[in-house]
Amino acid sequence: MPSVTQRLVNLDLDLLRAFAAVADSGSFTRAGARLGRTQSAVSLQIQRLETQLGTQLFARDPRRVRPTHQGEILLPQAHKLLRLNDDIVAGIVEHSLAGEVRLGAPEDFATAHLSGVLGDFVHAYPHVALSVTCDLTLHLIEAMSRGVLDLALIKREPLGPELGAPVWREPLVWVAADQAVLERHDKLPLIAAPAPCVYRKRAIASLDAAGRAWRMAYTSPSLAGQHAALRAGLGVTVLPREMAPEDLAILGTDAGLPALADTEIALVRAKSLPVAAERLADFILSALDQGSTAPD
Repeated sequence: MPSVTQRLVNLDLDLLRAFAAVADSGSFTRAGARLGRTQSAVSLQIQRLETQLGTQLFARDPRRVRPTHQGEILLPQAHKLLRLNDDIVAGIVEHSLAGEVRLGAPEDFATAHLSGVLGDFVHAYPHVALSVTCDLTLHLIEAMSRGVLDLALIKREPLGPELGAPVWREPLVWVAADQAVLERHDKLPLIAAPAPCVYRKRAIASLDAAGRAWRMAYTSPSLAGQHAALRAGLGVTVLPREMAPEDLAILGTDAGLPALADTEIALVRAKSLPVAAERLADFILSALDQGSTAPD
């Protein structure tokens, strides 16, 4: 039994959820988008939890927020508590929600931003069968038109035609193995997904506008394939800043490359949605906060 001098701490599940979101995403900004809170609100929650536990839970560097040793100890236990809470709520409140939901999303966005959101959804609604397809935006739009998908997250131009509800916006950057790639070629070697990829279109348009000569060096629909080509030094590509791998270099205008406009992700719905799909749409819109992201 605890002595009279020891203080029992009742952990706040909201604080634990914020802690898990930051640890899983590696960013206060992404955690805020996932939880529907501002970056400063999430930071305050982490400070409150650290005060409760009397220890620092995160170490910060310019590229990523990482759990400390104590944070790594807490993380699996926090997940266990949150899952138990969500299972209880789902069993009592949402036990009748069932059915199938078919979601499509670009591979890079799904990899960087959706795993935690979808994990939370399936834990909250265990009787819903979730099916996720990762593909190029053009194929996702075609699948929506054929009725193959209920929901799709698509890349689009922020100033382009209205298509779906905007859920995410963030800066694009040039990425390469190192700056030496720029110095080895007269024409800038590009690595990109097949047309009509938004990032490919943005890269070519910005280079043409700047009068910079380029050539297509490597084309792959696979994000893993593009990353492998980058690491091999085959060229440069355009990616959202938060999706740039840590072992690759982000190149800016100081390297002689043109500035890039932001990218936008929108959520498209089928004309008629089952209740479970409506719930997932609401879940995604709430988690991603329908806003833009900024660096921590």
